[in-house]
Amino acid sequence: MLLHQVKTLLTSLAILALFPAWGWAESHHHELNGTWKLAPARSQFGGEPALQAGTVTIYDREHHIYVAESFTYDQNGQTVSYRFSADAPHNASIHSGPDSKAKPKWEGNTLEVTSTKDNATTVERYNLATDGSLVLTVERPGHGPETLVFERQ
Repeated sequence: MLLHQVKTLLTSLAILALFPAWGWAESHHHELNGTWKLAPARSQFGGEPALQAGTVTIYDREHHIYVAESFTYDQNGQTVSYRFSADAPHNASIHSGPDSKAKPKWEGNTLEVTSTKDNATTVERYNLATDGSLVLTVERPGHGPETLVFERQ
């Protein structure tokens, strides 16, 4: 009987110990908020054309996640800009056309945006590095992994 009570107590304490960690992770989501400028020299482009400029804006407010990206790179002498934005409740899908959707969600302290366009899925993960920079890792089918580093503006 006593052994059962001790096991129950230890299990309860272990579960309670997880709650502060979960709350800490959620309370730090706002640390990614703001506009970030690409640091091309610190980034790895995974065999893709090097980006000359880029910004990422992130706002997590009241469990709604807003992400906007703008990138410029040189491709065969032409400048190409790419812009993406998502503003949705945590873990909701955003449809921006019949064959395009994005789903932002938090995985601990990592903001993960999974987007699908033309049956190809891209996963972007945003993390705060120990030096205060924003690290964006991008995984796309048929491409090498990209690691983009941003500094707060």
